[in-house]
Amino acid sequence: MSNAEKRIPVTEERWKELHDLKGPGQTFDELIEELVEERKKERLFRDMNQIREESEFEPLDEV
Repeated sequence: MSNAEKRIPVTEERWKELHDLKGPGQTFDELIEELVEERKKERLFRDMNQIREESEFEPLDEV
């Protein structure tokens, strides 16, 4: 696995917002990881709700 660093250009305003979200001792990498995980969970729940709303399910019979 590569340990290469990448640069992500952001506006000054966005940098300040990220800085405000960052906890004490937390790195920007850790913050971004947290934000990505939150977004992935949101997407999963949104997709699950969409499937539930748009699909018809048959009840499973208990054996």
